[in-house]
Amino acid sequence: MDLSEKYEITGHTRFGGLLGSPVAHSISPQMHNYSFRRLGIDCVYLCFEVQPDKLEDTVRTFRDLGTYGFNLTMPDKQYVIPYLDELSPAARMTGAVNTVVNKDGKLVGHNTDGFGYMESMRQAGFDAKGKEMTLLGAGGAASAIAVQAALDGVTKLHIANRKSRSWAHAQELTDVINKNTSCQADLTDLEDTAAMKEKIGASYLLTNATSVGMKKGEGASGGEDFTPLPDPSAFRPDLVVSDVIYNPRRTRLLREAEEAGCRTFNGMYMLLYQGAEAFRLWTGQNMPVEEVKNRYFAG
Repeated sequence: MDLSEKYEITGHTRFGGLLGSPVAHSISPQMHNYSFRRLGIDCVYLCFEVQPDKLEDTVRTFRDLGTYGFNLTMPDKQYVIPYLDELSPAARMTGAVNTVVNKDGKLVGHNTDGFGYMESMRQAGFDAKGKEMTLLGAGGAASAIAVQAALDGVTKLHIANRKSRSWAHAQELTDVINKNTSCQADLTDLEDTAAMKEKIGASYLLTNATSVGMKKGEGASGGEDFTPLPDPSAFRPDLVVSDVIYNPRRTRLLREAEEAGCRTFNGMYMLLYQGAEAFRLWTGQNMPVEEVKNRYFAG
């Protein structure tokens, strides 16, 4: 029997969804609605265009209507925090929320972005627990990854960022990790070639969490011919290199790392696993990840 034949919206169906702008491109509705149907959960997931100036009213409405919760994307991840009742450690440390759970009217904010990255790494066959990691960038994705890596047992985290307007935020991120976890974090100028070579040389994992290398026209810094690490001499065969970018799937950074004998993986499944964690938080059940992967992430 086709899933659509045994599932229909009723007077008992609960809803939730994605708040942000733009949201029409998101594949989250397909992921979650397929999983609800597959597991027989009477819920639906929708997308809502919500700018920060409408967020307070929208959150209040979602609370009052008894939704199971919702996701947030840009530009709402930081702005939602004052309207929530509680934050998870990852959300509190990153200062951003991408998942909210409605517990009988109590709204609890989580950040599953970092979990999504760390789980995609584990599924690719790598484990950074008890090891050192170098992370390029200190923006939203980088902050979530940095915090979750620290919470998951990375012993030393070398954050690398350019001395630009985001340098102060990078320093704050470093301080937050050092104060709240057992991980030792430090901050390095990304353009300091000698220092970067030293940090990468001590690391098991190198991760690019900047937009440098992304396909041009998708928020990229320069386009896909660029790399955030101009000097590839730091690559070595026992280094794992990752890029959160998945368009193109093999960025210049990954290509140069592979040429040096490094093992690599991209950010293709970070979205999948952050969504799977949100699904678990809302329902208490595991998303049928392999089915969702084959259905919406293949090709």
